[in-house]
Order: sequence, then C-alpha cells, then structure tokens
Amino acid sequence: MINLDIELLRTLVAIAKHGTFANAAEAVCRTQSAITQQMQRLESLTHKAIFTKEGRNKTLTEHGELLLRYAQQILALHDECVRTLHSADPEGIVRIGAPHDVADSIFPTVLAHVVRNLPRIKLEIQVDRSPILMEALHRGELDLTISSRFDSELAGFVIRRSPTVWLASARYVHDPSKPVPLILADEPSLYRKIALTALEQAHATWQTNYVAPNLSGIKAALHAGLGITARNIELISTDFRVLGTSEQLPPLPDVSYFLWMRRAPLHNHTRHVYDLLSQHMALNATAPLP
Repeated sequence: MINLDIELLRTLVAIAKHGTFANAAEAVCRTQSAITQQMQRLESLTHKAIFTKEGRNKTLTEHGELLLRYAQQILALHDECVRTLHSADPEGIVRIGAPHDVADSIFPTVLAHVVRNLPRIKLEIQVDRSPILMEALHRGELDLTISSRFDSELAGFVIRRSPTVWLASARYVHDPSKPVPLILADEPSLYRKIALTALEQAHATWQTNYVAPNLSGIKAALHAGLGITARNIELISTDFRVLGTSEQLPPLPDVSYFLWMRRAPLHNHTRHVYDLLSQHMALNATAPLP
C-alpha cells in the first residue's frame, strides 16, 4: 500500500490551477525544478505517468486527471479537518425552548448533548406550550425550540416521533356506554385537535369535563379522575394508565417533535448548535428541512 504525500498532491492541484509548472512554482514559492522533482516523485509513487508533453507544455494524462480529482477531494477534507481542529470552540448564549410534555424526556437529552460537545456555549432555557414557544421563536426571543408544530418558514428536523395514547388516572374506570369524558387543553392545542378528530371519525360521543391552560392543569384533572385525555407516551407514569380498543376508544396518530431554528439574523454559535443536533439527533429517515 503506497502513502501519497499531501504536499505532492497540493502541488499537483496548484499546477492544474495555474496552468504551468512555472506559474505553480511562483504560486507556492518554490523553484520550477523543485516542482518538477515533486511530480517525478508522485509518478514514482503511483507507478503511473501523470503528465504528457505537448510541444513545450505538459498536460495531464488520463491517470493524471483521475489523480487530480482525488487530490482535490483529499485536500478539501484535509484542510477542513485542520480548520476544525484548530478553530476555537464556538462561544455564546443560545436560547432554547421545549414544551412541557417533553421537558423531562427529550429536552434533557438535547441539553446534555450540547453541553458535552460545545462546552463554551451557555444555554438559556424556556419551558412552555408549543404555540407560545413558536411565537417567541418568530419574534427572535428564542434561537431554537422543540415543538410539535410544523412551520414551513423555518429550518428544522424531526427529533422524535412519539405515539399518542388515551391517558387516565390509574384508578379511573371507563364506561363505554357513556359519552367520553374529556380533559382538554385550551386552544390552540395539537392534542385537543387529535382527540376531537379521532372521536369524530369514530362517530363517538363525548363531553368536555375540564379545560386546562397548561399541562400541570391537565395532570391535576387526570389525578382527580375527571376524565381522559389524548397525550404522547412521554407523559406515562405509574399514576396514569393507557386506555385503548378494550375501552372502545379510537386509535390516535403519532406526533412528530421538531427542533426549529429561528430565521436570520443568526449568530454563528446558534448555527453550530443546530448543526450539531441535526447531525447527531435527527431521525435517520428524516433529512433536515430547508
């Protein structure tokens, strides 16, 4: 196995860029004879003719053209590696949000990943309802947020797909002969929409027993046995149980949680955090959205 010298490849690229050995020698601050010796060394290593003489000029052979293309790719990757290793860690404050229902599940994983890989980034966190977080993102009050809401105007990617289930208190007893007693978030609410749509499509009857402005209120109503609610599995605990077809309740769709980045102007460190998370935490089946 031969090892190609990176400087020989750099000289080959310089010759192709500047047209002649003489011009390349001037560009890299070497003598023309040194450039010639380097190319002779490269031909010796590869056991291939890289240049052919046409009149007073030398042009690349077919093997030379192939080697040039690889040399350009190798140098690009090499130089990117060197820049990355020697560049300072990004530094700054990133404001990041998450909805209440993933504050104890997805969010800690995201925060830990940033802190572990970008230790000079300082995080300011906000936990709130998805609509409020998305409004803050659009106003520039947040840099990044996790949200169950889709927004075609923002750059983002799916960070988790979570099944939605019917939840009730562990002590709750469901009576399928009666209207479904619902605990709902007030508008706007994705889970409210999911619950009502599923019941409508199943031609089921329901009644709203309790409306809450936030997740804490919904959990309190569940604990009190006031009814059931549609929520993602992140909320399951020993205090709650999942209801389903045995209680004659319709199935519910999965919910996608996105990580969204606010629109420009952006600080470079915000882009660093977003790129890090998109490379390591985006679902494999989902490419980052433009």
